Amino acid sequence: MNVFVLCTGRSGSVTFIKACRSIRNFSSGHETRLHQVGPDRLAYPPDHIEADNRLSWHLGQLGRKFGDHAFYVHLLRDRETTARSFMKRFADEGSIIHAYCSGIKMIDPERLNDAERMEMCLDYVDSVNANIAQFIQGRPQHLTVELERIEQDFQEFWERIGAEGDLSDALAQLRTAHNASSEQSQAEPLRQLGHDLKRSIRKLFRI
Repeated sequence: MNVFVLCTGRSGSVTFIKACRSIRNFSSGHETRLHQVGPDRLAYPPDHIEADNRLSWHLGQLGRKFGDHAFYVHLLRDRETTARSFMKRFADEGSIIHAYCSGIKMIDPERLNDAERMEMCLDYVDSVNANIAQFIQGRPQHLTVELERIEQDFQEFWERIGAEGDLSDALAQLRTAHNASSEQSQAEPLRQLGHDLKRSIRKLFRI
């Protein structure tokens, strides 16, 4: 059985997979097929746990290939906390929130003020979570896991998938934040400076 951890991103997926590495009867990975296209994008090995926030844009293909034979986890984090985490990456042109704003919403991110960017982050979080919730609705094997009660929910997840391994080690991994936004704090002022300079130049030349 394959397991898919679906989420917005910035919601603890790296930490979740770190904990899953204590499971012996499943392999696990985070965004392991991120750059693949076509059938290769979903060519996961059997008995594998995959966390990838971009799978929320492949739900039709995911359902067609794995259907009700897979187990789906909807990993949730507090809405505003998640949005604030995305705010810290808004100026990064390689981030999914920048792509959502410029590519999906067709809005120039550099023209947005902080309040507008926060609104965009909330819109992204709501859109992705709605897509996932609709996708798993009615499926026989699914579980909603909340980051704010991750240890309790993870133990239920462990039981539901029939995991074998070191549960105590997995729970210890959950107590450590991985890929936290604070790790990006040193780079963020430079990103923000570049964002502000671009916006000033646009205003100056009325671009």
